[in-house]
Amino acid sequence: MSSVPANAQRPAHALHADSGLTRNVADFVQKAAISDLPDIVVENGKKSILDGIGLALSGSVAKSGEYVRQHLADAGLADGAATVIGSNRKVAPRFAAFANGVGIHADDYDDTQLAVANDRVYGLLTHPTAPALPAALAMGEVLGSSGANVMLAYHLGVEVECKIAEAINPRHYQTGFHATATCGTFAAASAASKLMGFDNETLCRALSIAGSQSAGLRENFGTMTKPFHAGRSSESGVVAAQFASYGWTAADTILEAPRGFFAAAGGGYDHSAIDGKLGAPWTFDVPGISIKPHPSGSLTHPGMTEMLRLIVENDIRAENVEHVRVGTNSNMPNALIHHRPQNELQAKFSMEFCMAILLIEGRAGLAEFTDERVMQDDVQTMLTKVDFVIDDRAEAAGYHLMTAYIDILLKDGTTISGKADFGKGSPANPMSYDEVSNKFCECADFANWDRSKADEIIDIVANFEKQDNIDHLMALLRL
Repeated sequence: MSSVPANAQRPAHALHADSGLTRNVADFVQKAAISDLPDIVVENGKKSILDGIGLALSGSVAKSGEYVRQHLADAGLADGAATVIGSNRKVAPRFAAFANGVGIHADDYDDTQLAVANDRVYGLLTHPTAPALPAALAMGEVLGSSGANVMLAYHLGVEVECKIAEAINPRHYQTGFHATATCGTFAAASAASKLMGFDNETLCRALSIAGSQSAGLRENFGTMTKPFHAGRSSESGVVAAQFASYGWTAADTILEAPRGFFAAAGGGYDHSAIDGKLGAPWTFDVPGISIKPHPSGSLTHPGMTEMLRLIVENDIRAENVEHVRVGTNSNMPNALIHHRPQNELQAKFSMEFCMAILLIEGRAGLAEFTDERVMQDDVQTMLTKVDFVIDDRAEAAGYHLMTAYIDILLKDGTTISGKADFGKGSPANPMSYDEVSNKFCECADFANWDRSKADEIIDIVANFEKQDNIDHLMALLRL
């Protein structure tokens, strides 16, 4: 693994030089207006909003969704004004943010941030919608906010989250922090604070309270605790905003201080990646956000896109496959850690499973990622035919790419090969709103949601900024 260039990062002891960073972030959130969002940002944001809502529906029928509702019931949380998507329950906004954050991330099917710098592991960065959207929806529903204001709050949360994730030292992710959990807390705090109309001082305190709640460890990848991270970060951001509104005191330099977030969680940060970069450009424009076509870790997607292309173009049948080699850079096996998965959550972080299921089924959607399917004999046998290795060519391409080299050896001695840097749904090969709508319908169908409701939700999100409030949308998301 290459080392981070010494001149690319601010060491922890030098962070005091940027004493105004937290205030600058707060200033950006406070002053931003809906008119500041370029058309391309609005267009791309609507796709991720629709995607996130659909995933909250499908996540509501996951086992984790059942446990979350049990927790809400055990806590006596029966009354509130914010919708738990996919249920008949309304609770306080912090708990709705938690439940819906868990739901969006439950199947690891949610959108992902692209890296800019080539020393940034793609997986270092964050799932932007899972923490930001639940906070914006919960607080927007409680406050009676317009669609335009909820959409703006969501975009501000995503922007703050992504720029913080881009700036922090790569050590943050490499040594075990989950950026969706850590950086996502700032997203939720920013979104909730914007809707609550905070001034700069109150926003600074909300960000600071959020920073002290920022947590989540990658060792839990492949378990229910990974989506717990997303829900907890969204809840923590709402809690931070609410406590700031009471007058709760906190530092005003939580990002840049020698004992602040960047220093403690990353050992430093790249000043140039965040200072003056919020909204310049917006992350939804450059470098963009990827929407997943498959419910698995984003690092699997270039290989899956290329494998599916090779299968279709060469009419490859599973029974004719002798061996598969998938070569990537050395950081990808650091996240795709389950080589012989035993359940659906492990399968989401298994390159071997993702290749195997495509060869067997020719598709990899929600129905293919189940405990039962993972453990069936044909899948377990095909897993033994797939080797996931480090490839020098992929290593040389840089960690900001997810380069995958695929070689399929058939039983007749033929080898079919391919290469991909990004998968379907990435800004290099984006999904249209119609394609995201199809994915949304897959998620809604998986949750047995009424198709007429689903169609109406698609139309509402397409015209989100024109909604006087989001009450009708949230009603469509309840049983």
